Amino acid sequence: MSAARWAIDIDRDDITQAILVDDQDAPLAPGQVRVHLDSYAMTANNITYAVFGKPAGLFGSDQGYWDFFATRDTPGRLPVWGFATVTESHAEGVAPGDRFYGYYPMAESAVLTVGKAGPGGFTDVTPRRTTLPPIYNNYQRIEALEGYRAADHDYWPVFRPLFLTGWLIADQFEDEGDYGAAQILIASASSKTAIGLGFTLKRRPEPRPETVGLTSAANVDTLAAQGIYDRVISYDQIMTLSAATPAALVDMAGNGAVTRVVHSHFGNNLKSSIVVGKSHWDAQADVEGLPGPERQGFFAPGRSQKRIADWGGAAFGQKIAEAWLAFMDVAPRLTSIDKHSGGDAALAAYREMLSGQADPQKGIVVAP
Repeated sequence: MSAARWAIDIDRDDITQAILVDDQDAPLAPGQVRVHLDSYAMTANNITYAVFGKPAGLFGSDQGYWDFFATRDTPGRLPVWGFATVTESHAEGVAPGDRFYGYYPMAESAVLTVGKAGPGGFTDVTPRRTTLPPIYNNYQRIEALEGYRAADHDYWPVFRPLFLTGWLIADQFEDEGDYGAAQILIASASSKTAIGLGFTLKRRPEPRPETVGLTSAANVDTLAAQGIYDRVISYDQIMTLSAATPAALVDMAGNGAVTRVVHSHFGNNLKSSIVVGKSHWDAQADVEGLPGPERQGFFAPGRSQKRIADWGGAAFGQKIAEAWLAFMDVAPRLTSIDKHSGGDAALAAYREMLSGQADPQKGIVVAP
């Protein structure tokens, strides 16, 4: 007898339209497993996934984030990072009770197709997902997570994917000689990806560029007190920065008005302008005819694959684990965990994050 579980369906054309639905358990095919989501995080990064739910060229194909867990003729299922436990298995090498960290739909349960199962985990080989970057299809056993500590469990889904992105951006800056910039401006500086970037840049030995966090006026004092950035200013203070000092912009927000102010103020002294996410999803783009450099997109899975090729998977894992453990020593004072349980709370958490009113000092964790 099949069981009904909850899931959240989102309109692919209007991400404000989301509803809680019943999701019937279908029989498993050979090679498949059913997992129950134990916990997942809801962050601004998930809103970026929703904004780019439709094909946007990110994956070198006609796929978008909606295609990870839903077929084209159905509503979108938002991808989230979290932990899950296997409840039913028709796959060799994976047994009920096994626990995995990875990428799941915003739902109570999920069905995955197991490939390359081993001591470290497995790869989802569901046909529509095989062309996606490996980072999205890799499910790691908790016991095999490098740098994992039980005390940090709730911080993994909240911070780990975003910290990795920030760390990779910092690595690219160092690899590119900081693009010749003496100051790195980080927009939406209270976001978790920005905090990961700021933390990593600040760990570099001197001389290094000054890090300047850009945030709303209400967040300046709190963010400055965290000590992540060398300096924190509000968006309306951008014009007070020295335009003669070569700068780079890392834009986590996708807010065209902020981008235009920075480009106009620095002109050719803006050496690089990198777009990472779109947490300000409803802000007007307004990027036509910008002075200064052409905006450059940053795609963390691509950078990860490059570094794995450069260093090897083991060395890459060791480097990020070392940085992660250093960050975990300070993360609890930056962010508290705010737990929510059940489908109604999950839907409310999505709507809160979409509204832009979520407290940046709280990490939202949903326990289905």
